[in-house]
Amino acid sequence: MSENISVVVIGGGYAGVLAANRLTQRDNVAVTLINPRSDFVERIRLHQLVGGSDDAVVDFKDLLSERIRLVVDTVTDIDAAGRTVTLATGDTLRYDYLIYAVGSGSADPQVPGAAEFAYPIASFEEAQRLRPAVEALSAAGVVTVVGSGPTGIETAAELAEQGRQVTLVCGTILGPYLHPRGRRSVTKRLTALGVRILEGSDAKVTAVTRDSVRLGDGRALPSALTIWTAGFGVPDLARRSGLSTDTLGRLLTDETLTSLDDERILAAGDSAAPSNLPFRMSCQAATRIGAHAADTVLHRIANEQPAPINLGFIGQCISLGRRAGIFQFSSKDDTAKRWYLGGGVAAKVRGNQTRLADLGQGRQPSSAGAGQRFPGSPG
Repeated sequence: MSENISVVVIGGGYAGVLAANRLTQRDNVAVTLINPRSDFVERIRLHQLVGGSDDAVVDFKDLLSERIRLVVDTVTDIDAAGRTVTLATGDTLRYDYLIYAVGSGSADPQVPGAAEFAYPIASFEEAQRLRPAVEALSAAGVVTVVGSGPTGIETAAELAEQGRQVTLVCGTILGPYLHPRGRRSVTKRLTALGVRILEGSDAKVTAVTRDSVRLGDGRALPSALTIWTAGFGVPDLARRSGLSTDTLGRLLTDETLTSLDDERILAAGDSAAPSNLPFRMSCQAATRIGAHAADTVLHRIANEQPAPINLGFIGQCISLGRRAGIFQFSSKDDTAKRWYLGGGVAAKVRGNQTRLADLGQGRQPSSAGAGQRFPGSPG
């Protein structure tokens, strides 16, 4: 057996965990996973953490192969020429291959007052800060959720089901991804829960204060607590390290997920931009992209030609409280179809989404052959 090949994975989200486990298929590959937290965060359950129905974390011991070394730290720099990463503690780690799976987080809101008075919810720490604010809210206090994507819809439904007064400010349209039939179903469920839905050209937030949200038509909505779910960003580690990125900061790669700057660096998950056409940000995509990044490394180690990514989507699942949801079916190019599942069946599907057993055993199938390669938009 040849000398061990060191692979460092930056980021312990869905893509990073799947990639790390998959790499252990070869006995001569030594895998190190670097993550700022000691637990795996189930990001798709952060709205439940805010609502108090789930803690949204799992011990990495239950997910990672025993052969994987977990380093709880933050990478501050990637030295591609020297094949090392520098950690916040000052330590450096050498690698033969690097998988960049840093994920995504909240984008800096450009609306006046949003950064000061609104609570983001894209990360575990943000959800933890929001939870006590929700608990301290009086029964009469209105919660305003800004953002019409899955996170906004799920958060609004979760809190409304608990009896909170919730206003969902959508901007132009509720659930832009959804087919009109699916959108009507979501609207019906939210309305039944008591959510006030504001959409249309005038339902755009122009300012946030401590106790109100101002809209484009001049209205000032009373808001005891404002939750900001509009927009996602990615860490700027790749850009700061001198690697080529897109305008959002995702690592630019070819179709094998290999960096345009260095064949020893690959990207996976939300922080990857293959051919400058990134897939929709989602755990559905992240797991399969993570698997493909690992496969590319394994092919290179075996002196084989890596395959281009071939990823197709099947839809989008959104919870609408603990007892209902919607699964919006899509074509392989990630375009919503007219068909959907609703009610309790969809809630069960959402509850089982991205089974942790699959992440733990590295059984998620490679994206190769899963469908056609199409660009997606951030979700």
